[in-house]
Formats: sequence, structure tokens, C-alpha cells
Amino acid sequence: MTSETTGPETSTSAPTASSLAPAALTVVDAVLLPVADGAAADPGWFRGWMGVGADGRITGLGPGAPPGPPQGEVLDVGGALVAPGFVSAHSHLFTSGLRGISSGATLYPWVRSMMDVFTGTSAEDMYWCTLHGAMDYLANGITSAYDFLQSRVTWLYDPATASNALGHVHPFEYTTRQMDGPSDAGLRTVTALRLDDEAGPEEEVLETFACGVAAAQERKPPDLHLGTSVMGAVQWAAGPRSAQLEAQVMAEHGITNQAHLVETAEGVQTQRAKFAWYDEAGVLGPDFLFGHFVHPTEEMVARAVETGSGVVWQPTSNGRLGSGVADVVRYRRAGLRVGMGLDDQSCTDISDPFQSMRIGMYAMRALHHDASVLMPRDVLRMHTLDSAEVLGVADRVGSLEVGKMADFLVVDHRAPSTGPVWDVHATYVLACGLRNLKRVYVGGRLVSQDGRSTSPLADDVDAELAGRVGAAARRLGLRLPLDDAQVGAGGPARAPSPWGVRD
Repeated sequence: MTSETTGPETSTSAPTASSLAPAALTVVDAVLLPVADGAAADPGWFRGWMGVGADGRITGLGPGAPPGPPQGEVLDVGGALVAPGFVSAHSHLFTSGLRGISSGATLYPWVRSMMDVFTGTSAEDMYWCTLHGAMDYLANGITSAYDFLQSRVTWLYDPATASNALGHVHPFEYTTRQMDGPSDAGLRTVTALRLDDEAGPEEEVLETFACGVAAAQERKPPDLHLGTSVMGAVQWAAGPRSAQLEAQVMAEHGITNQAHLVETAEGVQTQRAKFAWYDEAGVLGPDFLFGHFVHPTEEMVARAVETGSGVVWQPTSNGRLGSGVADVVRYRRAGLRVGMGLDDQSCTDISDPFQSMRIGMYAMRALHHDASVLMPRDVLRMHTLDSAEVLGVADRVGSLEVGKMADFLVVDHRAPSTGPVWDVHATYVLACGLRNLKRVYVGGRLVSQDGRSTSPLADDVDAELAGRVGAAARRLGLRLPLDDAQVGAGGPARAPSPWGVRD
């Protein structure tokens, strides 16, 4: 696999602002929604306290006041709601600078518009893109994410022929700098790497992938590293060998796999046929997830259940791209494990987990003509503990339980007021939103307050993102309508293209 540089790299190692340094903390006077498994009669909430140790893990929680002297700092939330941080089980953090791109496009034209932009970006550009995306996630209450890194190989997919064209190969740092962004923001991630087996000799491809797995382990702080995974790419592959190689690296490295499959109605028969490639390769099982899974056959659903595979649901992006409606109610009734993802900022535009829960729940109710088919407590669990379970990280995140990481949100339903509380879970899911999200904690450490990251890098990230993405667009001959570098340049008005204005 041949690579070439695209410009000077200002850094190939992470800035020093990253790893979490938790301190002991006691949260008092909170309405706690632990999202933990309990008895059927368990209301799922109580007014009480939660303790956090110096290691960033929950040491205790319960109703009323703490049973002994509070440990460390006392956080009195005055009756606000405290719930686990959201888990996005399917994310592409590098897209944070592309909100609104191709706003009328379906999946493949939308992907092509993004790939055109990223063809000319450097490793350092990708660092700032992922840093911005991770800070945005944290500001919106997402504390853990499965992050698909943008491949160092830029592929240009042709849906008419169901084949890839090789666009560009970036240096290895293009991958590793994307690992640094979430770490410096303080976001926990599963790092997903694409094998890119069709880009070069198999031996070299496998060696490069192994280097990526090792880099994730070495570069990411242990408290933020939730594991490494394969970005399953058989949806775009030319033949079944891709599935076989993905099975090989899963076994060699002891890692999971999440594959985009039957995501869109475009070329759906071709996508469905590739399900068999995974099945025949022996990939299906508890370590395998289908991303999207919007258009499966009944046989595919049954086989996924039989093998213990899971699904990650992206209702917001599926709607934005016109991909269709995944019937997760049917999947769950069949016994399929389902988590939820925010996907990415370029096809959700606002990575809002409250919006994601509502869009998903309302779509299922409309599809089934039944307002009780998916309830607020169900969808909250899907976006927290269920997502952690399908990712295999529920021993650490996804709920507020003793021994787990103290990743939690402070959401005040009274500021602005949502009115009287008739049902705590309904108020949290249906009536609250980002405007009510006051504080975000990861491992007991404040990482975002009132929608803004507490990291010192937050002062630079917005300008870096705008400058770097704007430059990438200009290299393509695209002019962003409100690009500061173009303000005052004058000239005649131009007709808009799907993702900018072409000079």
C-alpha cells in the first residue's frame, strides 16, 4: 500500500491536555435515574445521593442522604435529574465540520461529497476534526462512543457498479491523529479501524491494521480506551475475501466488528447478498454488530438472532438520508440485541441524544400504530446500558452502579421549566433536551458545563476546525457561503451545489 504526504504535519503525537484526573465527589439531593437492571416493580428512579471515589468509579448510591460523611467535593444539584452519560454505539467523529453537507442527498451521493473533502486533508486536519467532534459529543451528554475512524485510504464508491475506486492514500499518522482527538477531549471510545484490504497486498494490509490496533492501545489513556474494533466494510467490497480477512483479524487481535449493512434502499439486493459473505466467513456472533440494518430479510433477522449478533440503530441519520425505517421493535421481539448511535455530525447535524431518542420512539409508534410499543424508559436504556451491552463495555459504562465509571449528566427539568413532573422518565426523555443539560461528568470529572467543554483546547478548536475545513473546500474549488476567508471577496452570486458553491 503506497502512501504519500499531503502537506506538512505540525505534530504526530497527542497534545498534553488529555487524560482524566478524577477526584472524590459526592452528589447530593439528586433525582437519580440509574438505568440499572431491577425488579419489575422498580420505579427506576429515586431521590438521593451518589459517591465517586478518587479512581473515578461509583462507590455507592441510594435514597435520602449519604449514610456517612461525604467524600471529597460535594455537588448539591438541588433536585435536578442525574442519569448516566449517553453511549453512542455508532459514530464518525471526524465529520464535525460537515454539518448541512449534501442536505438533499441519499447515502451514496452524501458519502461521495464527504470523501471529496477529506481527500486533501492532512493528519493534523483530522486531529482537529475529531477533537471538535468529541467535544461536541461531550457537550451534548455523550460520554462514550464507538468511533469509526476515517480510513487513511480515500475510497470513491460507485453504487451503479457496486465497486470502489481508489482515491488517495494518506500517511499512517492520518489514522493515529484521529485517535488523539477523543482522548484530548476526554471522551471514552471504542476505536474502529477499516482493513482496506482491496488497497494493496494482503500481507502489507494486515501489517498496517496490526499497527493501528497497537497504536490505539499505546496512544489512548487506559481510562478512555474501551477497546478496538473492525470497521466492517463488506457493504462496499468487491468479493467475499474481505469478510474472510475481517474474520481473521478479529480472531488474531481478539476484537469486535461493526459493519454497515443494508443501510439504504439503494442497491438493497446487492447489499443483502453480501450478508452471506459474512455468514460463510464465520464472522456472525456476539462480537459482531450490524450498523443500521434497515432493510434485512426475515431470514437475515433470524440468522442474526441465532448467532447472537447485535444491531445498532441510527434513527436520526436514517431519516436525514432517506434510508428508511429500521423496525427495531420487530427485531427486539425476535430476540435481537439493539443499541443506539448518533452516527455523525454530517448526517445528524446536531448530535443530540434527546432528539435521537424521540425521533426513534416516535417513528416506531407511527410504524406500528401503537403509542405504547416503545416507552421512554425503554429508549433511554437503549441509548445507555443497551448500547454499552452490545459494545461489550457494560462492565464499565452505561448505567449508574457501584464499581462502574462515574459518567453522568446533570439535567435540570426546571431550567427552563418543563412543568409538573407526571412521570420522571417521560419528563427526562420527552420534555428535556440540550437546553436542560447543565453539566457532564466523565469519571467524576467535569468535562462540559452549559454546553461548553472545560478543556483548555476548547478555546482553539472552533477556529481550527473552520479554518481547516474551509481550506479543504477551497482546494476542491468549493466556496463555502459564509467562509470568513472569502468574506469581502466580491464577485457575482453563484448557484449552490449540493455541498457548497463551485468556483
